[in-house]
Amino acid sequence: MRLERAARLLALSVLALPVAARPAALPDPGPAAVLHGPRSQPRVALTFDACTTRDPSPYDPRVTAALERMHVPATIFVGGGWAEEEAGALEEMARNPLFEFGNHTFSHPHLTRVDEVRIREEIQRAQEAIAARTGRVPTLFRPPYGEYDDRVLRSAAALGLTTVEYDLASGDPDPHASRRALVDWVLREARPGSIVVMHVNHRRFHTAEALPEIVLGLRARGFELVKVSDLIRPPTAAPALLSRESAARLSPAGRAAHSERIVHPGPRA
Repeated sequence: MRLERAARLLALSVLALPVAARPAALPDPGPAAVLHGPRSQPRVALTFDACTTRDPSPYDPRVTAALERMHVPATIFVGGGWAEEEAGALEEMARNPLFEFGNHTFSHPHLTRVDEVRIREEIQRAQEAIAARTGRVPTLFRPPYGEYDDRVLRSAAALGLTTVEYDLASGDPDPHASRRALVDWVLREARPGSIVVMHVNHRRFHTAEALPEIVLGLRARGFELVKVSDLIRPPTAAPALLSRESAARLSPAGRAAHSERIVHPGPRA
């Protein structure tokens, strides 16, 4: 009885404390973006953006053919406009369990330059276009050009999407990046947990030519190649998260390498 009475008195005394004396609640950090997977595990995710652009964006089947031939799981971030333009190719890819699909907006805008209504519309329209042609509802999202802010993170999270960045831009849109340069760059820069970004929406890129050697080289270094969903949901260790940071915080090389309109300063012939 004495112990119960003492416990009640202690609880009442805590409630009587001034508000300033009580422990402050930690602020909600809000949604976060994933930059890479755990550095403690020798796993790498190869990702491919299928961007909707103003230029013709033909599908390069050599990329997915190489992935299938070498049994490489991959994550493909699909633009809604690209999904409509290349509906047959996307439906064929969706029949292959090696591939998972993420959302890459509908028309590939700079999301940090538009209002929240447009942000939500871009993501939602892409969700619908991708689901209609694959039978799968994406759970991953990559903003165009790797650019995002709190509004983008919140809008994606509200639709059940995890925002996925990358820590290794292959530089394949760079017209100065040869096959040899792409291979050397990726194999040199890859680290445990890396998320590599390449493209599948232009035949003029050297992606398909470089991909087999990149895969062989990564495996020779002891890396297991996995989908992003497997990389960021490992049994142990947590993925690296970037919360409340704009894409400008990432390296200029990374930003440039992801844009088809900007020359990447990394891999060169």
